[in-house]
Amino acid sequence: MRRNPLSPEALDAADRAIINALQEGFPLSHHPFAEAGASLGLSEEVLIERVGRLRELGVITRFGPFFDAEAMGGAFCLCAMAVPRERFDEVVTLVNAHHEVAHNYERSHHLNMWFVLACEKSSGIAEVADNIERETGLAVLRFPKLKEFFIGFRVAA
Repeated sequence: MRRNPLSPEALDAADRAIINALQEGFPLSHHPFAEAGASLGLSEEVLIERVGRLRELGVITRFGPFFDAEAMGGAFCLCAMAVPRERFDEVVTLVNAHHEVAHNYERSHHLNMWFVLACEKSSGIAEVADNIERETGLAVLRFPKLKEFFIGFRVAA
């Protein structure tokens, strides 16, 4: 998890174009990186390399599809924890080790760690959250979704 901002020169124009373009969708084809790269003026190999570099830098936290767990019979749940500053790195490693953790964010608040659990079955939410509590010794507050909103979130690079 990146905590410090990147220097302004860490990303070049091609990196910014990749970030902006790939938020709008990714081709479903036999060679999606070649197709996406062509629209950006990059080869398949260069695009794969650059996406990997963006991941290593922490500019992007993941690259892949976002599945609707509920539509497939599963469940989502927003969770929060109050993690002592001196244990934050340890706890984030333990939490992120669970493949059900869709994403995890640090916040400047008493509840300083927020993450989403995406489980194959609704019973998985309690199971994973309980496991995280046992592993960390910290409470996992659970905020189940009451209503779905579609907002189309994009971040311009």
